[in-house]
This record gives sequence, C-alpha cells and structure tokens, in this order.
Amino acid sequence: MILSTMQDFPLSVAAILRHGARVYGRSECVTWTGGGAPRRATFAQIAGNAERLASALAGLGVRPGDRVATFCWNNQEHLEAYFAVPAMGAVLHTLNIRLFPEQLSHIINHADDQVVIVDDTLVPLLARVVHELPAVEAFVVVGDGDASALEANANGAPVLRYHTLLAAEEPGYAWPEVDERSAASMCYTSGTTGDPKGVVYSHRSTFLHAMAVQSASLVGITEADRVLTIVPMFHVNAWGLPYGAFLSGATLHMPGPFMQPEHLAKFIAAERSTLASAVPTIWNGILALGEREEIDLSSLRAGTSGGAAAPRVLLERFERRYGLRIIQGWGMTETSPLGGMAFPPPGVEPGTDEDMYWRLKSGRVAAGVEMRIVDDSGAELPWDGESVGEIEVRGPWITGAYHRDPAPGKFDDGWLRTGDIGTIDDRGFYQITDRAKDVIKSGGEWISSVELENHLMAHPAVAEAAVIGVPDARWDERPLACVVLRPEASAAPAELASFLADKVARWQVPEYWTFLDEIPKTTVGKFDKKPLRARHRDAALEIEHVER
Repeated sequence: MILSTMQDFPLSVAAILRHGARVYGRSECVTWTGGGAPRRATFAQIAGNAERLASALAGLGVRPGDRVATFCWNNQEHLEAYFAVPAMGAVLHTLNIRLFPEQLSHIINHADDQVVIVDDTLVPLLARVVHELPAVEAFVVVGDGDASALEANANGAPVLRYHTLLAAEEPGYAWPEVDERSAASMCYTSGTTGDPKGVVYSHRSTFLHAMAVQSASLVGITEADRVLTIVPMFHVNAWGLPYGAFLSGATLHMPGPFMQPEHLAKFIAAERSTLASAVPTIWNGILALGEREEIDLSSLRAGTSGGAAAPRVLLERFERRYGLRIIQGWGMTETSPLGGMAFPPPGVEPGTDEDMYWRLKSGRVAAGVEMRIVDDSGAELPWDGESVGEIEVRGPWITGAYHRDPAPGKFDDGWLRTGDIGTIDDRGFYQITDRAKDVIKSGGEWISSVELENHLMAHPAVAEAAVIGVPDARWDERPLACVVLRPEASAAPAELASFLADKVARWQVPEYWTFLDEIPKTTVGKFDKKPLRARHRDAALEIEHVER
C-alpha cells in the first residue's frame, strides 16, 4: 500500500468556527425580536462569545465527553452553543421543546445531560420536569425573564444567567484538538413509534454534512445568501444550515419564538431573506396568510421543504403567486438529515408540467449517500422506477447505531433501514410512497396514503388531509380519509371521492371519510397518524360512508 502525502487534518466543529470567524467575520446572525430592531451579531462576535461560553462551561466543570443540553429557540445564543460545546470537546444535546414532559425527562436522563441551557420564555416548560433530573448540575438561563420556577425545583443545582456568565469571561479559549470521530452533538428522534432514540453525530459527519449543504445539488448557500432558518435548531442541527453558513459566509436569519406566518413574512420583507427552509405545514401557513393579505416574498430566490411530502398544490401556488420555486428534499434524524434534494435534471423548462413532475420526487441521491431498495426478504431490487421496496442508506453522515440502544432491527449489514417505502429510477431519483407503518394493504394490493393525501390537498376546499388504514371484513384494510376543510369552505365525501376518481385507481378511492378541525402533528410538524388510529380504535371519529 502506498500512503498519500496529504496532511491528516481533523474535520471538526472548531475548524468550521475558525473558518467562519476569519473568512466571513462580517457575516451576521440576525435574531427577530417580534417588534423593534432585530438583534445582530457578526460571525466574529459569535466566535468570541462561543469562546467565552466554553470558558464558563469549563468553570462549571464541563469536561470532554460531557453532555450540555439546549432548550432554546432559533437565536444567537443557541448558535453560540452550537459551536462552543462541541468545539471544547463536550457534546451538544439539542432538546425538542415540543416533547411531552415524560419524553423530555426521559431523554435528558438517558443522555446524562450535566448542564441545560434554556431560553427564559421556555423556563415554564422545563420546570415541569426539573425535579426529575437528578444528574443535571446547573441550569443556564438565556434572557432576563422569570426563572423562579426552575430555582424552586432544581434539586440544589444552581440557576445561572447566560449573559452574566459570558460577561465574566474573556475571549481566547484554546480549542482542543479533538478526534474527528468523537461525538459532537446528539439529537433524539421524534418518538412517533416508541421512546425517542438518540442519534450521535461526530465532528467528521458534521463537517462533511455542512460541506454538502453548500453544494449546488443540495441547498447551495453562498456568502450572498441570507438564510431564514425556520427549521428548528432543536431538531437535526437545523438541517445543517448553521454550520453550512459558517463555511459559506451566508448570513443567518433566526426567528426566535416568532414562528407565526405573520412574523415570518415581516422578517423576510424587512431583512430581505434570500432562502428559507421549513416543513410543509409552515409553508402552508405562509401561503394562507398571503391569501388573506399582501405579503412581500420577492427577495426569496428559493425555498426548501422537508420532513414530509409537499403537496403539488403547495408548490404550484407559491410559484404562480410569488414566483418562488420550493425544492423538496428527504432526510431523517438518522441521516443528519440530508439524503437528497429533488432538483429537476438538465434541460427541463422551469414552470412546466415536466418540471413539476421532477420536483414532486422525494429527492435525488446526494453525493456522500449510498441508497438501495430491498424487498421483504432483504433482496436488493433494481433502480427501474417501478420496483417497490424499503429504502436503505449508508454513508459518512448516516448513523450506524443509536445511543445506548443497538436496535438491531433498524440496521441491515451496515445499511440503515429507513422505514420508507418507495422506488428509485436509473438516475437516482427516489419516490417515497409511504412509511412502512402507514402503507395500506387492501385485498392483497398496496395503497399509498401519501399519494391520496397529496391529491386530496389539491382540492380547493381542503386545507389538510391524512389517510390511515382501518380494518375491513372483506378487504382486510381500507383507507379512511381524515380531512380538514378550509375556513368557510364545504365539500361532501362524495364530492371528494369523485375528485380522486380520475387521479388514482378506482379501487383505491376511500369509502370511509371523517372531517376534523385539525390533523394531529408531531413535535417537528409532520402529520401524526397515531392519534388518528387510536381515535378510530376507540370509536371516537364520526365516519361517513360513500359507496364505491
């Protein structure tokens, strides 16, 4: 074997921080305040504060490998923790602020978090479980809001103020050289099928994923961009955007707790965001706002969507009304998360039916990710765009295990079993037709709940739709369509069934229908079908029947 002559340079979060501070020190993190002037900090200032934070955490006893949790919105201080904690050799654990209390206490204890950094507006949520966290040695509160609920139940752990801690320190922390394979951060899955599972990202995986975020075949951010990071920093490292911004110099726009469409639209108009990333429910909210009042999205050159399939009608309405092309992608907590984006191939004219055909794909396999589909026996299927099986992936930013939970059923000889069912064509475009747990098997044939949902949401009266499989004496399972109508709109089941009849095979059209005020959502904004199945099982849904 001949060795290369290349330097053995560690890929680390500290290297990302150094690059952003030195090369793009004038780029900014802008935090929306909800009224008045936004808060601004340059990348150079962020780096200085990260050094102060690392010194303060070391003074609290945080050592390499210790877990420091954040319970925060998307804001400047959260960004400082994104760098300080991993760069000092500790492990950043981003806590989902929308978890149920029992899930929150479970993952804090499961991860053995030593310190928790919490935004003052979120203190009441954390205070509900603070008495169940015996291993937490200190709480650090961002902001000047009331923290008495923490202080009263913190089991003797000190409750400190973020800005007081930083004011007592000087910049200039000497970042240690860490093994690039060591843990940098961790995030727990949303727990829709059981207890949340911990995914631990390495410095190497974080660096490589941040490089991928910059590539034109994925997000393609540059120094000229102002990126509105709507996707939460508490989930999958905000899709890698904060780290990608420090490598590319893109200014970061952070909405803080102001995630309502009205605030997001004002932020975009005031700060001239050029790119925004969000789940479809957020995009739907912005679109609905634009139907009620005039909003200015003219600065956006592109949008990205993920977390769930974006309905065709959503993409079409944004493009028709605002000239905004939203590109959807696919990923998971386990994949850091980017697995690919659905950019059309060369030669496709924007705005055409062919363009929409490609943009409705779930994505195209990203460089750095290997993908395959397998049948029920584990045999690999061809990339022919027709063979349907479970999608499996592997690569340098894809997990090979869970924290303190080997979960062997989730891994297949080095491949991650995603639980997504779909096809891949000969150019690497993949189409996810359902989750394995959501596929409806009727009379021995498969029905895609995702396809039915997307068609239903194209009906002008429908705001949201979720389809679940329910028991049927003749066909084993049949689809039940759960529909939310738009305000002041009306549509009967027979009308909606007729609307579907020329879009899918007739036998796939649901005969069972129910109308709801809202589709339940997971903590990251995806449709949550578990409560719908439970309500059906408990006979708590009012179901209408349409003859097929």
